[in-house]
Amino acid sequence: MVKLTMIARVTDGLLLVEGLDDGRDLKDAEFYKQQAKALFKNLSRGLNEPSRMSIETGPYIFHYIIEGRVCYLTMCDRAYPKKLAFQYLEDLKNEFERVNGAQIETAARPYAFIKFDTFIQKTKKLYQDTHTQRNIAKLNDELYEVHQIMTRNVQEVLGVGEKLDQVSEMSSRLTSESRIYADKARDLNRQALIRKWAPVAIVFGVVFLLFWVKTKIW
Repeated sequence: MVKLTMIARVTDGLLLVEGLDDGRDLKDAEFYKQQAKALFKNLSRGLNEPSRMSIETGPYIFHYIIEGRVCYLTMCDRAYPKKLAFQYLEDLKNEFERVNGAQIETAARPYAFIKFDTFIQKTKKLYQDTHTQRNIAKLNDELYEVHQIMTRNVQEVLGVGEKLDQVSEMSSRLTSESRIYADKARDLNRQALIRKWAPVAIVFGVVFLLFWVKTKIW
C-alpha cells in the first residue's frame, strides 16, 4: 500500500509537492517524511546515485525515480509489489512533466505545485488494490522490468554509521515548511468550496431578487 508520495527538485532538494492525505494512517509519519527530505538533500549533493532505487526503512521501503532533475519518491509497505510502485511513479512523472515541466527550474518556494496533489490522490487510488484487473495486468507486463533496480538500506544511503535519530534534528527547520504547507492546503480547499458553491448562491440570489420584485409589483 502506498503510504507517502513526494516530488522534489534534485539540484537543491526543494520539495515541490507532497500528497495531502499522506501519513494520516501512518505511525511516525513525520519521522519518515524527515527521512525522505534527508534523501532529497543527499541527492542534491550530486553523488551520482542511480536514477532508480529502492531504499529499505523499518517496515517500509522508499522507491524513487530521477528524471529531468526531479525526484519522484513514494514509500510503501514492504509487501507492496515493486513493479506497481515504480509504475505509479512513472504515471506521476509523465503527468508532472506535462503540466509543470516549464516551471520546475524557476520554482522558488517549497510546495510550489501543491495543486498537483489532485492527480496524486486520483492515481494513488488506482494503485492501492493490487488485485484489480488493471494492476494484475501491470504486474504481468513483461516489458516493464524492475529486477535490476538496486535496493539499499536507508542508513547506508544517508551515510555509513549515521544514526537515524540525527535525522530528527531537521524537525525544527521542517516545522516551518509544514506550517506553510498546511496553510496552502487550507487555502486550496477554501478556493475549491468557493468555486463549487458560488454559482449555486448566485442562482438562488437571482431567484430571490425576482421573487421580491414580483411581490413589490403586485
